[in-house]
Amino acid sequence: MSPAGEIDTSSTPPRANAPANGAIKIESTPNSRGASMVSENIGVIGVKVKKVGPWIQRDIEQVKECKADAMLQVLLQRASSAPETKQPELLQKCLKAVLPICNGRASTPLVKSSDVHTALNEYVRPGVEKKFYSPFIKATNTALACLEEIKVDGMRAPVSAVDMICQQNDMPMHQTHQTAKSIRKPDLVILPLSSACAPFEDAKGSKKGKQKDNVKDDKKDDTRHDTKRKVHMDTNATAKPKNHPWKDILACIEFKRKTPGRMKGINPPPSSYTVKGCVPTKPEYLPVDHLNIEDPEPSPSQTPATQPAPDLAFSQAAVVSSGLTASEPRQGGSSSKRKATDPLESATKKYKMDADDADDDLDVTVQTCLYAAEMFASNIGVNYLLNIIVVDDIMWIWYYDRQGIFQCSGINFIQDLPRFMVLLYALQRFDLHDWGRNKDFHPVQVEGKQCHEFKIKDEELGEVDLLLHTSHDERVTHYGLQGRATNVVPVTSEALTKKHGKFQDGMVAKIFWGEASRTSEPEILDKVREIAKMHDSVKGHIPELLWHHKFTNPTSAIREALGVPDPTTGSRVLYILVFRKLQVITELHGKELFDVWYQCILCHLTLWKKGVYHRDVSPGNLMWYWKDGKRIGVLNDYDLSSLADDPGPRGNERTGTVPFMALDLLTEEGQRGQVKHLYRHDLESFMWCFAWISLRYKEGVLLPRGLRPFDKWAKLDAVACGKEKFSFQAYRKVPAHLHKDPLIWEFVEDCFDVLDVHSLDQRRRQLLAKRAGKVTNYKESESDFDGFLQLFRNTESWAALSER
Repeated sequence: MSPAGEIDTSSTPPRANAPANGAIKIESTPNSRGASMVSENIGVIGVKVKKVGPWIQRDIEQVKECKADAMLQVLLQRASSAPETKQPELLQKCLKAVLPICNGRASTPLVKSSDVHTALNEYVRPGVEKKFYSPFIKATNTALACLEEIKVDGMRAPVSAVDMICQQNDMPMHQTHQTAKSIRKPDLVILPLSSACAPFEDAKGSKKGKQKDNVKDDKKDDTRHDTKRKVHMDTNATAKPKNHPWKDILACIEFKRKTPGRMKGINPPPSSYTVKGCVPTKPEYLPVDHLNIEDPEPSPSQTPATQPAPDLAFSQAAVVSSGLTASEPRQGGSSSKRKATDPLESATKKYKMDADDADDDLDVTVQTCLYAAEMFASNIGVNYLLNIIVVDDIMWIWYYDRQGIFQCSGINFIQDLPRFMVLLYALQRFDLHDWGRNKDFHPVQVEGKQCHEFKIKDEELGEVDLLLHTSHDERVTHYGLQGRATNVVPVTSEALTKKHGKFQDGMVAKIFWGEASRTSEPEILDKVREIAKMHDSVKGHIPELLWHHKFTNPTSAIREALGVPDPTTGSRVLYILVFRKLQVITELHGKELFDVWYQCILCHLTLWKKGVYHRDVSPGNLMWYWKDGKRIGVLNDYDLSSLADDPGPRGNERTGTVPFMALDLLTEEGQRGQVKHLYRHDLESFMWCFAWISLRYKEGVLLPRGLRPFDKWAKLDAVACGKEKFSFQAYRKVPAHLHKDPLIWEFVEDCFDVLDVHSLDQRRRQLLAKRAGKVTNYKESESDFDGFLQLFRNTESWAALSER
């Protein structure tokens, strides 16, 4: 949690970890290779939101799969009156119950189910992608109106507080993430009726603020509600709205049409439907292996760290066999590797925007993942999300949570209409919690700004009340799909103020998804506090944890229900921790910066000696506060830390901050977890942090782009970044016009001289050990810790800064 800047990530990131030959010893937790590597950095080093797409591709390449019926069964279970009780018969019961609607034999006072058949016949006609929207919306909303009347034993009634409806969008939707702004344009969205109506009511001069958070429909009677819904269905559901907020979106639906569908149309619906088994579609799952041809001729920095350059011919063959491809190549790209027999049509975006923001040239799977990232960021503590991808007459449900992504097998919603109706039937009975919203965080308005309340019983304090100021300018949000997804929010609390007193700078809540297999941050902080009682170098230099809570909602639960292999691997659980607010180290410069930075080093050293290994040293984790007129440095953020008595690497993957990682860890072996993370690696990270802050900031203010060094480091994958950093360590090249404080620059040069000599010595020892047939010894002693730090202390510039 620290300074926002404006670095983008335009290079393709490394591929997923895959240890060669399957027999390599893992010394450390392997590093994540997907969007979590850069999404954390939007708040830390200023990664641009509009460049996260290539990294999200790596998350997609690891997508899990499940059968459509298994997914439908899980969704029905959630929408049932007894969601905790297994009811394997629900799917068959619901398939039978929806047949009258599928066969045009159901009606309500406002709609006839035969209109579904009419809309589907319009849908299958030849034409471009946008001609899909209106008939699909009409079929969906007509079906929803009819499904309200269907009663199945064991299922809940439709949730009137949500009252879902399908709405055309196809308009730019904006959202701000720290200083970065995103623009996305989903084709269709599912959202509450009141939210769908709001933009059109505004256009007519109605007052938008009458409804609380655009969720509850304050209808006076059923007739008025039905009329409102019918009017919207007939007029505005197929119109383009303006200014839909992402926080209201329940799901996005993205369309693509293949060439035969555009030219010849699609097979029409049958004359009648019966209950039958799910017929596999072609392809059964949306292919993702073709994503590695996004950049036909990658530069060295774009080549994956753990694999050779992608086999384009093999990847293309997989795409052609499926009948699906990525979108057409960019201007100037090599089209010879991109040709396919049946390319998908991408909708033309007619609004004016920065070319880097456009999603047209992205694969449909990447587009919908970016929509999921927006939906995650717009609400707090979101558990999971659903989106739907539609290619011609086949739809795939995609499920996203902080553990990963999986898709269900395709459903041909024209030929297998009953399963589409069952999907709508289940979703119509979802409350907001079933849609993935966190029911423990309640939206409220405070002085005209949206906040969230969280109240819970505590054994010691009674009721703990938290008011999370989620609209505050200092809120640090997360943009991405999986991983920790850390949000930091200013918070006030009567209960905590009563216990701890009022802090001058206030309090913050850290909300994140911790990996269940790791030692939790509160447990590690318990150990840290015990060490602090005995060591002044730690006392006062650690974050003050005021209160914490662990939720009981592991991400592994749905994977176990779906029968996904290894459901608990990488399982995550939500935490909320409340701390005293601290100041960021990038506000400091010169002597002040050196003093706080050195205090953090001494705290870190003592903790390492006592068996607490931080392992995530970055500017965002180096903080300070005032005490008795002095700045006190704080080593912050222990959710990636480990303890000496851990039996081995406990996490599935970790997300360190690449520009500050030691060079040994930015190798292929280091990224796969084959290099043991040692004290010297963390101390090296401190040196990279000092260089980063002192050369990119002037008196606490980030220098403009072009006047500061190291922007490129955040654009590269870990291995390529390591090579850039190695070059800097050797040659110290910075922009010629960069203003450098002479003593600070001398100190930076001295630090990297030490690192250069030390790394050369380490490589020489490893080479000699290898020639002698000896195994490299990864053990360090306390004398090694002290000795390595003393090498830096012995420099003249260190002495000069200490006396300044």
